[in-house]
Amino acid sequence: MDVLTEDWQNGGFGLYLHWPFCQSKCPYCDFNSHVSSSVDQARWQHAFLSEIERVGEETGGRVLNTVFFGGGTPSLMDPALVSAIIEKISDTWTLANDVEISLEANPTSIEARRFRGYRDAGVNRVSMGAQALNDEDLKRLGRLHSAAEAMEALDIARKTFDRVSFDLIYARQHQALDDWRAELDTALSLSLDHLSLYQLTIEQGTAFGDRFNRGRLGGLPDDNASADMYLATQEICDTAGLSAYEVSNHAKNGFESRHNLIYWRYGDYAGIGPGAHGRLTLLGEKTAIETHSYPQKWLEAVEGTGTGEMYRELVKKEDQALEYLMMSLRLAEGMDLDRFHALAGHRINPLNINRLADLGMVFKTRDRLVATPNGRVLLNSVLSELLAE
Repeated sequence: MDVLTEDWQNGGFGLYLHWPFCQSKCPYCDFNSHVSSSVDQARWQHAFLSEIERVGEETGGRVLNTVFFGGGTPSLMDPALVSAIIEKISDTWTLANDVEISLEANPTSIEARRFRGYRDAGVNRVSMGAQALNDEDLKRLGRLHSAAEAMEALDIARKTFDRVSFDLIYARQHQALDDWRAELDTALSLSLDHLSLYQLTIEQGTAFGDRFNRGRLGGLPDDNASADMYLATQEICDTAGLSAYEVSNHAKNGFESRHNLIYWRYGDYAGIGPGAHGRLTLLGEKTAIETHSYPQKWLEAVEGTGTGEMYRELVKKEDQALEYLMMSLRLAEGMDLDRFHALAGHRINPLNINRLADLGMVFKTRDRLVATPNGRVLLNSVLSELLAE
């Protein structure tokens, strides 16, 4: 581990901005997203700029490595609003020479026409939520775009931005392994540099969760079929030169999501917007920060009290070590054992490591512990074994 002033510097510093609005609520989504017929973007701009200024006063002097506009659907933001936010950010922090500024987008033709405006505002990476490449499955997933619109928007994005990421969901209803193989081959034929490939999970509190509880969500692959799709994903992407650098994320070398790497490498990040979370080291103490989740509540809090925060609390060193372990083992690069030791005050039991190594779940180099591809599939079990007394 490098000898640095504070632990967070091993991971970097990023800023996450949450735009909570969508055109419709997808049935599988458990994110903090809300459908609204109209949004006063000028009012929201004032609130975002105010929060950036407030957070900047606490973190002044840092170099900002990444900015991420997430949601919700940030591609519903006016390009002028995105431009004003990025301008305020650049006035508030020193931006890294290779700063990554990402924006999530839905691939409808209307939103695709905004891409040039986002690029001119300073966005240099777009993450497109296609989720499927056939119209029947898109309809099941509640998506408003067609497969043709997704391909058209992707083409525009590739001509507009240097870096483009593409999201797909697998283990969908009535999806066979050969179907997924063919769909993934199609995605890889588009010469993308980054793919986020997520297995469909049924979350309680979502429309899919309600249907599943009533026995009305048929055609879901069983665990064995889902595992086969995961293994096929690794094989196909590896062959195409987009190895998994994280459990669900694949990229060409050098095109990894730098913002998400800050999370997985346990750096510091500020969260601005409804429901945004942050981890900031302030006066030498790691602090967990959470904002009001309901959009109107957050907006009124910023306007009325000068902060959208709901609460903050210090993160104990042992909890920091646990969070670092959980996040870093998601990565193909694994974790720094000396860094864990510095946070936890103790080392991981070598007997636990050896047992997992014998099972092919992890391997250890001189100063790093890495979960194997099989270990990342069973990561919760690996973590439990590592932490066992």
